[in-house]
Amino acid sequence: MLLSIGVLLTMFMMGGVIKIYAWNSQEYLALMGIVSLILVSIFGVVKRKFNRLMASTLLLAIICLFPVIVMLVKPIAYPSTLENTKPSATVRLPANVPLKVGWGGDKIETNYHAIAADQRWAYDLLVAPYATGSAKLEDYGCYGVPVLAPASGLVVKAHDGEPDEIPGVSRNFKAPTGNHVAIRLGETQTYLIIAHLKTGSVAVKTGDAVVEGQVIGNCGNSGNTSEPHIHIHHQRQDPNLYPLNYAEGLPLYFRDHKGPPMPEGGFKQEGGKVVLTGDTVQHMSK
Repeated sequence: MLLSIGVLLTMFMMGGVIKIYAWNSQEYLALMGIVSLILVSIFGVVKRKFNRLMASTLLLAIICLFPVIVMLVKPIAYPSTLENTKPSATVRLPANVPLKVGWGGDKIETNYHAIAADQRWAYDLLVAPYATGSAKLEDYGCYGVPVLAPASGLVVKAHDGEPDEIPGVSRNFKAPTGNHVAIRLGETQTYLIIAHLKTGSVAVKTGDAVVEGQVIGNCGNSGNTSEPHIHIHHQRQDPNLYPLNYAEGLPLYFRDHKGPPMPEGGFKQEGGKVVLTGDTVQHMSK
C-alpha cells in the first residue's frame, strides 16, 4: 500500500495523461484499503492480538480509503485550472434553438462532469420542455433537434447505431457517449466531442471536412444519458487513441450569443421536482 501511494503521488505530480491515470486509480487504492481492513480485522480476531504492524496497516488502509470517502461526501473537480490549462477553444453553440445549460462551468456545483479529467469543462445542453419525467422521447424538446458543428474542422470519428434509451435511467455503459462525432480543430489540433445523438441521424463520416454550422446529426438519447440532450466537451488527445475519461480536458467557451462565454448549469429540488437553474443561451446570427 505504501509503495502504491508513493507511485500514484509521483504520477500525479508528473501531470498530463500520467496525472489522469493516477486520478483514476483512486478506486484501486480504495479496494486495497478495504481488503487490508478485512484481513487485519480477521487476523486480530483469530490471533487475539494487535501490534504496531497491524496499526500501521490500518492507518495506511484508511489513507487509501480517504480520497473515495471524500468523493462520496463532497465530490471535487479534477485538479486543473482555467488559468493554467491551454489551449482553450471558443466556438458557436451546437444548435440554433434556445438551450438550457443543464451542466456547465468551472465548478463541481454547476457541472458534475468536472470530476472527470477529459470532461473538466463539458456541457449538457437541453431544450424545453426538459426534466419532464416522461418515458417518451418525444416529450423532450431536445429530441430530434438538429445538432450543428460548433466549429470548422476534420471529423476524426463518427459513430452511429446505438439505440436511443428510454428516458429516466442512464444506460448503455458499454458505449456511454452513444452516437457521437469528434471534430479536430485546425488551429489548435485539439478535439470537440459531441455525444448522445439520435440513432440513424449522424450525417457525417470519418474523414469529412465540416464547416461551422453544418448539421452533423440530431439530438437523441443514446449512450449513458437520462434524457435527450446535447453533450459537448473539448480535449487535447485523439478520442480514437484515448478512451473516455483518460484524455486531458480543455476549457471550452461559446461566442455569438447573449450570455457568459462559459455558461453555468445546475439544478435544485422544488416540490419533489427537478428545477434547472442554469443559464439559457441562444446562438445569435452574425
